Amino acid sequence: MKYVKLGNTGLKVSRLCLGCMTYGEPGRGAHEWTLGEAESRPFFEQAIAVGINFFDTANVYSDGTSEEITGRALRDFGRRDELVVATKVHGPWGSGPNQGGLSRKAIFQAIDDSLRRLGMDYVDLYQIHRFDPDTPLEETLEALHDVVRAGKVRYLGASSMHAWQFMKALALQQRHGWARFVVMQNHLNLLYREEEREMLPLCRDQGIGVIPWSPLARGRLTRDWDEATTRSGLDHFGNLIYRRTEDADRKVAEAVASVAAARGLPRAQVALAWLLQVPGVTAPIVGASKPGHLEDAVAALEVVLTKEEVAALEAGYIPHAVSGFR
Repeated sequence: MKYVKLGNTGLKVSRLCLGCMTYGEPGRGAHEWTLGEAESRPFFEQAIAVGINFFDTANVYSDGTSEEITGRALRDFGRRDELVVATKVHGPWGSGPNQGGLSRKAIFQAIDDSLRRLGMDYVDLYQIHRFDPDTPLEETLEALHDVVRAGKVRYLGASSMHAWQFMKALALQQRHGWARFVVMQNHLNLLYREEEREMLPLCRDQGIGVIPWSPLARGRLTRDWDEATTRSGLDHFGNLIYRRTEDADRKVAEAVASVAAARGLPRAQVALAWLLQVPGVTAPIVGASKPGHLEDAVAALEVVLTKEEVAALEAGYIPHAVSGFR
């Protein structure tokens, strides 16, 4: 396994992050395709065995059961001081008016709830899952600063938003001397490259780590375009963000298949290898529901694409509407 610094921090993370949205009690929350605890645990054991030390979940994944499963597995298979554990706050966890969002009240409640579910005293990376237009940004940023100073959080991160929103937050943090965002978790893969316009250059300029979600476009880059899976039939969010440019996206997926066939490699390795070579990308967040998924992800670290292969993979892309921010 290769390890790199997370942005401008001294924190070292594996070049791959295991995304834990896949692990949660089925039927809980919006993710009907998740694996229960018994099915999930081997993936944590496998990840730690191959050297992955970076794990990402969220308070809303499967109504919090993802955090519970993640916490128990990491206690059993790893050492807390060797692991980098990330979770998120923003989405609603109840029907009450303050059970969600990024108000001071919500953040203080959410971090305590996450720590309880994880069974941990602190999280290494606490991320705002989305931008909250209903809360003053200064209120959110000061509250995040305070949970860092309370020792409950080591580093702060943000997720999908407009680049101007992210830069405004960074500027406010600097102005007030508040703990700074060190990472951006954004939507980036061969089927969605709009982040290359503004967000990636901003992150490179500001020394922000980049940990893309959905690096394989929810599996669309790993199989024939018309092939359906259990998850694809139940993944309402994925079907929403990838439905508008189907013909162009099909061409990109076919290019991945062509390059993979010429190399004698699985498509997942080629798609991940492309993402890993994008300047500024720190650690793609990979999901795994079969043992081969992690094996492909680790193998992709050794795949070096030629300029011609990169050009072929990128040739079919067309501009997309911004998606995944809300």
